[in-house]
Amino acid sequence: MDQSLSYVHCLSDEPLIGDTIGVFFDKATARFAEREALVSVHQGIRWTYRELRRRVDNLAASLVRLGLRPGERVGIWSQNNTEWTLTQFASAKAGLILVNINPAYRVSELEYALNLVECRALMVSPGFKGSDYPAMLSELAPELAHCAPGRLRAARLPSLEIVIRLGDEPTPGMFNFDAVQSAAGPDDIAALSALGEQLQFDDPINIQFTSGTTGAPKGATLTHHNILNNAFVAGRTLGFTENDRLCLTLPLYHCFAMVLGNLMCITRGAALVYPGESFDAPRVLAAIEAERCTALHGVPTMFIGLLEHPDFARTDLSSLRTGIMGGAPCPVEIMKRVTGDMHMSEITIAFGMTETSPASFQTSTGDSIERRVGTVGRVLPHLEAKVVDSEGRIVPRGVAGEVCIRGYAVMRGYWGSPEKTAETIDAARWLRTGDLGVIDTEDYCRIVGRLKDLAIRGGENVYPREVEEFLFTHPRVEQVAVFGVPDKKYGEEICAWIKLRAGGGIDADDIREFCRGRIAHYKIPRYVRFVEQFPLTATGKIQKFVMRERMVIELQAGSN
Repeated sequence: MDQSLSYVHCLSDEPLIGDTIGVFFDKATARFAEREALVSVHQGIRWTYRELRRRVDNLAASLVRLGLRPGERVGIWSQNNTEWTLTQFASAKAGLILVNINPAYRVSELEYALNLVECRALMVSPGFKGSDYPAMLSELAPELAHCAPGRLRAARLPSLEIVIRLGDEPTPGMFNFDAVQSAAGPDDIAALSALGEQLQFDDPINIQFTSGTTGAPKGATLTHHNILNNAFVAGRTLGFTENDRLCLTLPLYHCFAMVLGNLMCITRGAALVYPGESFDAPRVLAAIEAERCTALHGVPTMFIGLLEHPDFARTDLSSLRTGIMGGAPCPVEIMKRVTGDMHMSEITIAFGMTETSPASFQTSTGDSIERRVGTVGRVLPHLEAKVVDSEGRIVPRGVAGEVCIRGYAVMRGYWGSPEKTAETIDAARWLRTGDLGVIDTEDYCRIVGRLKDLAIRGGENVYPREVEEFLFTHPRVEQVAVFGVPDKKYGEEICAWIKLRAGGGIDADDIREFCRGRIAHYKIPRYVRFVEQFPLTATGKIQKFVMRERMVIELQAGSN
């Protein structure tokens, strides 16, 4: 291998898993039967692996009795709860393809998602954050009011027949989650076992929708092999064992939580702890202390929310050891506080995307803080990575280009869209991530931005992450997001949105003066806006495209 080129791969002395999720789940729950598997604080639930297995088998058998067959799609539209997790593993055992529906979806988005993948069944929560899900579904399918459960025939949702409502309240046309289940007898268990023998690990098992920021959402289709092995490898990188307890506050509909949370714990016999239905700083802090959690996953905005909360100083977090931070770059000052004040000396950074199941790079628990904030680590075992130029040619080490991934973690494709799949995965099975990265001589990868986020000012490339890292060194800056906006003279100008820590007054000129002489002049933000909050996705990622759109409107109106 030419060490001067930006191509890396990682060998491993631990082979990939050749099981389906159902087969592996049965082995894991037998091995760790009496250990605690799942604690849902907000629901008052505490299950061992034995109890989790019993309930998963009951639900899997019930889904089969409802007439659902391998390969059919079952959606779940819900916030974090034990029902979500039961559905994840029960659908896998029944050979069904689980379709993750974003809890933030409104009626039109739900209609699009269900029809794109032709969902035959849907698990639906009673509601979340003021949204009445059954009412929204009934708007799409008024036929629910007059049909028997399991016999829906809706004009706008032609594939959907079975709706299962979480909770114990009756709703016309819908089954109830608890009522639809019954104890799986010996014949049911035998039938599930026989069914499991027919399933293959390359079968699709999960569809997750991309954010759709550049068009309609696409359904990334993942297999047993994709997500089971990604969870297993990431857990090994963390040094996870049956003695670990993961506080999981990320939304389960997202690949980060579902794979690197739920599934990762199963592969290692660790315990899962859900503090609440969604991220809530005081609930998270209380759960870590009460449950003696050893690990915490999240995006940087979540960690910042915990560190800045009034309860932080009086909460005992000494049990924490490790976890995964991903979704966005972590400022060095935040990482220092996470490793020090939060006791997470072994926290790792992971890089990836839904289409790679999700993790493809990860730092190790022994990497320096500089490595953990300056890079996303090395490529994970059994994967290959390369960095290419606009013509697809591999660039030399140290040169920025698009990061591409190949190996077991690459999705099957976008559901029902061979054209979009071909735009992302080439004939040699290399997946184009759309991320700009640099691989150094020690195989570490540094992400410098998104292809679409790269700002070009007067012919000079400006990587937003670099400017953000610098601005984070200002003592008054709590959060910052940097991006380019259109400019007639330079093509693009640099804009920074900043959330300040409490204190005295500070203005845009102060920020620009802080930059002068310390970073190149063309990187200094021309536009500085102070904000109280940033537009975020449901997983806490900052939406720069929304900020850019707002700034374009503001600048067009003549407000500089």
